[in-house]
Amino acid sequence: MTVMSAGPQPALREARVPEGGMYEGERVLRRLPEGWEERPYERFEVVPQGRTIGAEIRGLSLARPLGDALREEVNRALLEWKVLFFRGQRLTSAQQRDFAGQWGELETNPLLAQGASEDVVRFDKGSGSTPTFENVWHADVTFRERPALGAVLQLHEVPPLGGDTMWADMAAAYDNLPQQVKDRVDGATAVHDFIPGFARFYPPERLVPLQDTFPPVEHPVVRTHPETGRRLLFVNTSFTTRITGMDREESDRLLRYLTQQAHVPEYQVRFRWQPGDVAFWDNRATQHYAVNDYAPHPRVAERVAIAGDRPYA
Repeated sequence: MTVMSAGPQPALREARVPEGGMYEGERVLRRLPEGWEERPYERFEVVPQGRTIGAEIRGLSLARPLGDALREEVNRALLEWKVLFFRGQRLTSAQQRDFAGQWGELETNPLLAQGASEDVVRFDKGSGSTPTFENVWHADVTFRERPALGAVLQLHEVPPLGGDTMWADMAAAYDNLPQQVKDRVDGATAVHDFIPGFARFYPPERLVPLQDTFPPVEHPVVRTHPETGRRLLFVNTSFTTRITGMDREESDRLLRYLTQQAHVPEYQVRFRWQPGDVAFWDNRATQHYAVNDYAPHPRVAERVAIAGDRPYA
């Protein structure tokens, strides 16, 4: 019997994708820190909206003081889910401030339009309005020495279509970095500055008087959450200008890669607003993106921010 030769095997042609991008593959989706004790909620219902981030809270009014035990349970939900949604609250500005104030000192922001008081920011969007921070992934005010702990946002007027907000879990973003990237960024610091973000929609003469008020600051590229101990990726497109100690080209390349991590759908939750809805997010653990797809319809919101601590590695 003659065995026929199979002949030469076909060779797979050489192909290479560009370095420094993000490609398909399994994601590690861990909602809670290692060793975290998960307990049932006793005072309200929690309805998950995403795998690692986002939960709707039902059976709770934010119009009244929470009290210590209820406040502790809401805070635990915030730490475990990173952004909480409360439907149909229809709070007054004073009630919104009082709710946020249960988490600490309220923040003022001279760069944004003011609402009923100096610690209420009003976003009144419509045809021809200043765009501010829409269509960009960012964490709030990381250009401050003490970036915001969190924020409470209420929608008063909602467009018929569009105007959603998205949040990304920056603990999941860090967990999924390749080990060689973690080795480069653990212990590194980055410069944050208010000018790049605000220069997109304000003229220089509006920003120059605030340069001394908000000088550039350095924060860890990877911060530790002060309450959960989670490692969190802490750079963003709006305010992070460079990684300390790297030349500009290397810093730009690495920052591009790191800021892309917020774009991964598995790390995200998306919320469709109705009038009177409230979102409360942990600014230490998340980035967010306001989707500007609703012109020419108006979208009116008010936000109260809570001052945070100095980030540490």
